[in-house]
Formats: sequence, C-alpha cells, structure tokens
Amino acid sequence: MNELQRKRAHGAGRMPLVKDHAWVVLAMLLALPGGRASGQAVEPEQSPTAATPVVITLDEAIHRAQLNDPAYAAAVADQRSTALDRSIALAALLPNVVYHNQYLYTQPNGSINASERPGLQQNPKFIASNAVREYVSQGQVNEVLGLDQVAAYRRAGALSAQSQAEREVARRGLIVSVVSAYYTLLAADQRVKVARRSALETQHFHTLSQQLEGGGEVAHADVVKATLQQQQRERDLADATLAAQKARLDLGVLLFADPRTQFTLADDTATPPAAPLRGEVDAAAAKNNPELRSALAAVRAADEDVTLSRAGYLPSLALNYTYGIDAPQFATNGADGIRNLGYSASATLDIPIWDWLATRDRVKQGELQRNVAKTALNFAQRRLLAQLEELYAETRTSSDALASLQESVDTARESLRLTNLRYNSGEATALEVVDAQNALTAAENAHADGIIRYRMALANLQTLTGNMP
Repeated sequence: MNELQRKRAHGAGRMPLVKDHAWVVLAMLLALPGGRASGQAVEPEQSPTAATPVVITLDEAIHRAQLNDPAYAAAVADQRSTALDRSIALAALLPNVVYHNQYLYTQPNGSINASERPGLQQNPKFIASNAVREYVSQGQVNEVLGLDQVAAYRRAGALSAQSQAEREVARRGLIVSVVSAYYTLLAADQRVKVARRSALETQHFHTLSQQLEGGGEVAHADVVKATLQQQQRERDLADATLAAQKARLDLGVLLFADPRTQFTLADDTATPPAAPLRGEVDAAAAKNNPELRSALAAVRAADEDVTLSRAGYLPSLALNYTYGIDAPQFATNGADGIRNLGYSASATLDIPIWDWLATRDRVKQGELQRNVAKTALNFAQRRLLAQLEELYAETRTSSDALASLQESVDTARESLRLTNLRYNSGEATALEVVDAQNALTAAENAHADGIIRYRMALANLQTLTGNMP
C-alpha cells in the first residue's frame, strides 16, 4: 500500500461524512431556482418584476406574430386587394347605370325658331345645339361586350388565386420563423440551466479538492485544475445567459409592441411530436403546397394576358339605353303640351382594321411572359420534389437522433457520478472528473441542439405539407 492509499485509508472514517454532506448541499442548491453555491454567487439575481410574466405557448406565439409582422400584413393586404380587383373586373362585364344631369346654354343668333311660338325660343348660334337653353336629366344603361372584358375577369381571378397562395406562403414562412425563434429560446434557456448545473458541479468539486488537499490526500495540482474548471464554467454561464437574453429579445420583437416585455414559454420539448409517415407527406405536399398553387395561378394569369392581347383583333359591341329629358324646359311636359320624357337606344360595333401591328406585339409580349411562368412552374415542381426528399430525411434523422442524444445524457450523467465516487475513494484523478463534467455538459447541450434541429426540420416539412397550425 503506497503513502497516498494509507492516508486515504486513515481518513476513511471522515470521508463519507464529507462526501455525503457535499452531495446534500449540491442537491439543495440544484433544487432552488437560480441557486447559489456556498460563499460565491454563480449568477447575479434578477430584480423581481411587479407583473407576473405572461406564459406563451407556440400557438399563441404564432397568433401574436401574425398580428405584428409587417411582411405578413402586406401579404394579407395584397390578397384582399386582388380579390377586389376581381370584383371590379366582374363589374366591367355587367351593365352600369348612370343618372345623367346637365344644363347647356348657347348664345342665341337673334332669329326665332319657326316651330316655336313667336318670342318663345330663339335659335342657338351653334348649329350643333338643339336650343339656347337645354336641360338634360336621363338615366343611362351602358354595356360593352368584348373578349377583352371576359379575359380581364378571368385574369383577375387567376391573380387573386395567386395572391391567396402567396399569402399562405408568407404565413407559413412566418410560422417557421416563429418556431425557430421559439425553440431557439427554449434551447437557450436549457443551456442556461446546463451551465448553472455545471457551475454548481465545479464549485462542489473545487471545494472537495481543497478539503482533500487540506487533509494531504491530493496534490495542489487538483485544486488548480478545479479552479480553472470553475472559472471556465462561470464564463460559460455568463455567455449562456447573454445568449438567452438575445434569443428572448428576438422572439419578443415578433410577439410584443415592446420586445422587453417579460414572458415565459410553455416547454413542450419533453414530448416532441412523432415524425409523419412518408405517404402522408407525399399526398399532403402535392395537395397543399402554396408555392405550386401560386405558380399554377401565374400560368393561368399569363394565359389570360395572351387572350386579352388577342382581343385586340376582334370587334367590340357597345349598347346604350337612355330614358329621361333632353328639352328646352326642365319639365315633364313642354309649353305646347308635348311630353318631354322619352328614350333612345344605340348599338355601336367597333371593328379593328389597322393599328400598326401593336396588337401583334402585345400578343408576343404575353406569350413571352407565359413561357416564363411555365418555366417557373416546372422549377417549382422540381424544387418541391428535392425539398421533400431533403426535409423528410432531415426530419427522420433528427427524430431518431433524439433518443440517442437522451441516452448519451443519461450515460454521461452516470459516468460523472461514478467518476466522483472513484475520485472520493482515490481511484480517479482530477482530470478524469473534469473530463466527465465536460462530457455531461456537452451531451446536455447537444440534446438541446437536437431538439431545435428536429423542431425546425418538422416545421419546414409541415410548410410543404400544409399541416402547420
């Protein structure tokens, strides 16, 4: 038996007391929120707020972000505007009614209208005028029939569908951003907890190494190693706290008028949803992908643009029906007893003959834009297939990794426990304890990162399938 083993055997009567007391203190500190180690503060206390922080779930965060995000608000306004454009185009297809009122005065030429009683009405100076004074009060019904009006209505409908799809694209993109910020903050908070636990662990190890050095059971090198480890963990805790504050502000910008508003998140990372089946993903992606719907609507709109341009080759028919007064008196009956109320109707057919090939050029422009829209549709289809394969593989891989990461955490935690026991009994070195502590911290941080990875992969996959909240 060497000298170190004899010393540890001589002190065996007191070692269990020191060890048990240290673990009890550690357990009590870990049980307290924001716990402190004896004699040294791990993290400065935060001043309490008067108001209780609001608890934000993921659904609530998405709802708040939809009310506050300017890009999504612009997409909503654009979708509503194009819906109104369709209503306007429909109105152009239907007859419109106007109540027309007008008073005309023309300088007289000095002669008396022979058809009128002497002195009653003079002839106007302008031959185009019917009388010196003319009163018009008529109801007019107008209708224009042509292919261009029909094509414009169908084009407005296609643009409305495209805008609605773009609004859905914006909504899903916003949801992905919220999910990313939400789980980034949860992971950052988890990293703070890991850093706090690790700091308390190193404080306990530092205290234990000092006690063992005082009893002559370990060298001073163990205390130096424990001190360096403690200092590093305190720096890690400060960095983790700062990262959590930044993540909180980033999410607060999306949720509140004042991003400094205090809030807490509902932690659902303990029970992540299962990854969807491949068949369900394929069916939903083909049916509910808004980017494909937008590209298809763009092609339809381009087709109607071509039709609208070709309408310039065809004649247009304008119909008018007018009922009311057009007389030298503003009255139902004239001075001679003739009834002034009456009607007129007209039909005008305009046949295009020559426009210096402007219509032909407009048709070519429409065809060029249609080819671009078809190319964009083909690209969107190919991109959907590629993204589907990539995101589904990422979701499955990250989902499978969660169990492995949790197992690594459990293994590292057990390894640290056993290493501490071996160190207390003189069978392990300080370096082994530090390595075990670092392994547990790395495993816990990797598990937090794995949760973010899976949640983001699932959110991106749901963006394609339309199964987002």
